[in-house]
Amino acid sequence: MKRFLRASLFFVVLIVIWEALCRAEVWSPVLVPSPLLVGEYLWSALRDGSLASSAWVTTKRLMLGYTFGILLGLPLGLLTARFKLLADTLGLVSLGLQTLPSVCWVPLALLWFGQTETAMFFVVVMGTLWSMIIATENGVRNIPPIYARAARTMGSSGIHTWIHVMLPASLPFVVSGMKQGWAFAWRSLMAAEIYVTILSGFGLGHLLHYGRELNAMEQVIGIMLVIILIGLLADKIIFSPWERLLHRRWGTARN
Repeated sequence: MKRFLRASLFFVVLIVIWEALCRAEVWSPVLVPSPLLVGEYLWSALRDGSLASSAWVTTKRLMLGYTFGILLGLPLGLLTARFKLLADTLGLVSLGLQTLPSVCWVPLALLWFGQTETAMFFVVVMGTLWSMIIATENGVRNIPPIYARAARTMGSSGIHTWIHVMLPASLPFVVSGMKQGWAFAWRSLMAAEIYVTILSGFGLGHLLHYGRELNAMEQVIGIMLVIILIGLLADKIIFSPWERLLHRRWGTARN
């Protein structure tokens, strides 16, 4: 509760400073609207349902591509950690492609799939996949060798060791990779929605795009705040508790 109150007070102070600077006319209200105007836009978008429907469309696209990227990246990461040939090939490619900015996948997706949901799906998968492969490989390589030796002593071997020993022991690293993949997937999807405007589903990126086109900065800033809020909620509700649980389970928690 203390941490929550401290964080709430911090954001309230930021909003007060923002409002004070707007009232002092430090910058043009056309470029930087006051928090009151942003709040009015968000309230009107909530009332007419456009914000909720757009958030749902974007979240659905994100979860589909993100889930597929995890399901594909996890076994590939295990194989990369297991076989040196894959580490020298797929591992190197993953490391290189992870450094590629997410927006670079958008033109390629448009050329291959057109302005379709498949293009969105492809971009999100590309934003997730490489982080998962690298995190899983690093997780397996950082497991203390005593774990595998102890498992072999107790009769474990082959696929049983990988599923019941290596994978659970590498989960703290895997969850960190999932968290990073989530961030990259978000960026990829926002870039795709801004560029791909001819779709049946109207997402948050589209609201951001049309706010820019109409010079409605209260809409642009409002949607940016919604995106930040969704990211924070995902981290606090999904990833942070899981990370704490796994670090306590494997004795790597910091005091």
